[in-house]
Amino acid sequence: MKWIAVMRELRTFLTLAGGQIMSAFGTGLTNFSLGIWVLERTGSVTQYAILLLIATIPGIIVAPFTGALVDRMDRRHAMLIGEIGSTIYSLSLAFLYLTDLLSLGAIAAAVAINSVFVSLKSPAYSASITLIVPKEHLGRASGIGQFGLGVANILAPLAAGVLLMMIKLPGIIVIDFVTYLISIGALLVVRIPKLESKTTVQKKPSVWREVSYGFEYIKTRAGLLGLLIYFAYVHIFVAMSNVLMAPMMLKFASVATIGTIVSFTGIGLMTGSLIMSAWGGPRSRIRGIFGFAVLQAISFILTGLRPNAVLISAGLFFECLSLPIIHGCNRVIWQTKTNPEVQGRVFALSSMSLQLVAPIGYLLAGPLADKIFEPMLAAGGRLSGTVGLIIGTGPGRGMGLMLILMGIMILGAIAVAFFNPRIRNLEEELPDSKPVVVVGNTIAQAAKT
Repeated sequence: MKWIAVMRELRTFLTLAGGQIMSAFGTGLTNFSLGIWVLERTGSVTQYAILLLIATIPGIIVAPFTGALVDRMDRRHAMLIGEIGSTIYSLSLAFLYLTDLLSLGAIAAAVAINSVFVSLKSPAYSASITLIVPKEHLGRASGIGQFGLGVANILAPLAAGVLLMMIKLPGIIVIDFVTYLISIGALLVVRIPKLESKTTVQKKPSVWREVSYGFEYIKTRAGLLGLLIYFAYVHIFVAMSNVLMAPMMLKFASVATIGTIVSFTGIGLMTGSLIMSAWGGPRSRIRGIFGFAVLQAISFILTGLRPNAVLISAGLFFECLSLPIIHGCNRVIWQTKTNPEVQGRVFALSSMSLQLVAPIGYLLAGPLADKIFEPMLAAGGRLSGTVGLIIGTGPGRGMGLMLILMGIMILGAIAVAFFNPRIRNLEEELPDSKPVVVVGNTIAQAAKT
């Protein structure tokens, strides 16, 4: 009975999230299929990597400005604009394919423009959640959303691989188009409270000033700024691990075995998301973040310890189990400590910071592995008679040592962050955000704060 009551309170969120999950699934289908199309026609991994960068960099660049626009607009309208833009993107790809005009340049232009629409939609969706979800259910909502998106991100490549053989790229694009229509339909039926600034009678500041205010908002809240720096630091190591895992496993395991090992990442994500959905997270979100971050760090160490499929599978499972809880707790802190009228800017900036540091990890991982760590743990290498006696020597062991060191460095970052009083006492020192004026229904009624 309790869960039925909770679902009733979350029905607006579930409708909105369901549409976003369907949209993410369709986007995943198209992105995977376009990647295969590019690789088949160019045979160039470099061109494929450049396309991935083009698909993300424009969105990162405009994120502060789209975040400011979200705070100026009805958030439902902002999401509708984003979804309609993505729908036009899908139709454009279909037109280019059917007229035999689809090329790498055309795809690059299309995905670059679409990333701008996504950068508008994403902070609008995140900022809407605090207006439609009761505060006591924010953790559950985060878990439910992450579970749905996790399923979509896992199933999309699998489904695309099968569908490409059956209905080819045009059929994939049609499915993507339909998922956008479903998301638009969900946005048309939900009602999200409209924020109305207390200074609407005055001239609004420029977008540039609103963007700078988003930076100042974070900067003047030492606890939030410290938490953001911590996550950005850890995200570098997460990006590095994404680069290292497959090459390390290829040194001792078959492709089939690697596929089995990697499947534990999906199982871990689903498990962690379900736990967060049912539990809602601990009362102290800060302690939840750092408690499960310790599990994340230990998981890094496990994956690098030995070239053993069971050990690596366990490490990946527990690392991915911890992620939905860590990010769910972090999201609730930002949602409850950020005033609703500035959430678009603040959420866009925090997301941008993580996206900006990821390339640092990508660029560092390869050279460090190839030039430093792999030679040191090769047979007869400088560490073969010391560290090599514990974790082994030979191909892949240098990357294993890198993962172990990253886990240790994350543990160090946890200690530094947790013993920073501004971060540790963030929930007590920084008051919860206060509702602002709403057109139609009050935020207090909508969010039951």
